[in-house]
Amino acid sequence: METAPELDLELNFPADAAPRRSLRANTLIVMAGTLGSRLSGILRQQIIGLFGNTLLDAFLVAVRVPSLMRELLAEGALVNSFIPVYKTLDEAGRKQLAASFSGVLIAVNLLLMALGILGAPWIIDLLIANHANVDRGLAIYMAQLVMPFLMLISLSSVAMGLLNADEHFKESSFAPVAFNIASIIALLLLPDTATWLAFGWLIGGVAQLLVQLPALRRFGLLPTPALGPHPALRRVLVQMAPFTLTAGARQFLNFYVQGLLSNAAMFSAGTTAGYSYAETIFTTVNGLFVVSPVMAMFPRFSQHAADRDWRGFKALTVQAVRTTTFLAAPMSALLVVLAPYAVSIINLRSSYDVPRFEAATQILQGWALALVPWAFVTLLLRTFYARERTREAVTISAIGFVAEVGLYRLLVPVLHLRGFGVSTALSGILMTLALAFMYRRALGFPTREIFSHLIRVIPLAVAAGLVAWLLVHVMPRPGYIIPGAVGLAIAGGFGLATYLLGALALRMPEMGGLLRRLGR
Repeated sequence: METAPELDLELNFPADAAPRRSLRANTLIVMAGTLGSRLSGILRQQIIGLFGNTLLDAFLVAVRVPSLMRELLAEGALVNSFIPVYKTLDEAGRKQLAASFSGVLIAVNLLLMALGILGAPWIIDLLIANHANVDRGLAIYMAQLVMPFLMLISLSSVAMGLLNADEHFKESSFAPVAFNIASIIALLLLPDTATWLAFGWLIGGVAQLLVQLPALRRFGLLPTPALGPHPALRRVLVQMAPFTLTAGARQFLNFYVQGLLSNAAMFSAGTTAGYSYAETIFTTVNGLFVVSPVMAMFPRFSQHAADRDWRGFKALTVQAVRTTTFLAAPMSALLVVLAPYAVSIINLRSSYDVPRFEAATQILQGWALALVPWAFVTLLLRTFYARERTREAVTISAIGFVAEVGLYRLLVPVLHLRGFGVSTALSGILMTLALAFMYRRALGFPTREIFSHLIRVIPLAVAAGLVAWLLVHVMPRPGYIIPGAVGLAIAGGFGLATYLLGALALRMPEMGGLLRRLGR
């Protein structure tokens, strides 16, 4: 069993291989794009947060309708099924596959859009409780308006997949920034009505697609959609088919969560908006410190698998686990302590909605516990997709989502809104154990290297959280953006400094890589 390599993402490749950026450069590009996307997403959430609970809750329920189909047709299925097959083809085969796949995707999207518009009343009824704290009629109207977003995000994901497969991460990573900026401009210029709020969302989707087209044309990757068959298209569709299982389980989870949030007997109006606040902050942290490194490494995983280089594959697995957990662990501890201050960033006014703020804080504190377990899940799933072992991965995912619903039923009545995050953390731990066991059977899981890393990272993260907790007692009361920024800057800054100094004292290789990078 190989020892864990130092965090030097510049791996060596054969002399005849095409020149590529180092993994470190790719990771930083994706992280920069994710940071821009998440920060602009927070700004968009701040502006949306100025709307009242009636309009905002209905809008958030409405956009879930196209999002229910998004995981199957967009980022998840496309990137994880398309890239491993695409990487095995020559240049001509890649162009033909891209044309066939995009043509099929457009046809399927047109059908689903029509079904979504016509079936919106029934879908909304499935999403919200019988005695709901959400305006049903308004949610139906807005859901019908935003359904074309499914087509826009699917085509954008085709563009993203093609660029990522050839490791052109800059254009695809910054495309979500265009979505947020366009949405923000629309929100500021258009009237504060349900119709224009929905159209602002679509304008953002158009922008996210359009900004990627010049790069596709420049690199010769812009496909001409066609419905003609391609031999590799069947492989992609076979890889995508198991996603229907995990997507169905995920949608079951989403339906159940939204039903709980909209239940007027359990939670007050504004809980759906609070959930959205917490989701925005959590996805910002998760996207920056977990998803970005994994996205940057996924094409290399796929290439190692295509070359049958299992030694390199396992070494990259250790490297990816070390990188993601080194980044995720302190963020998890700090979010548990500083959740009220993080949520405060979204409230631009001192006269904020208190129930919405309290709901967001409790949900975020629970989710913070899930950050490290889901870092493992996010990474290990990609190791299966790269080896075209999709069925195994999505089966575990589907079982995990169903288990998460069961945990919700047990824990939400007891822990209230914190029960959502605790349930997610427990399901993440169970899925990690299952995926690690299956990885071990196939390749031999590097348990020793990963465990030796975690026993140093986790205590350091706890120490960082403890320092932040001590400083919170002298921070201003959270609630809106000014005290929120002060609390995050001071308590969060000292907590993070504690973590980094501890890592430096322990001579962790991740700190060596960071210092070398800063010294350049």
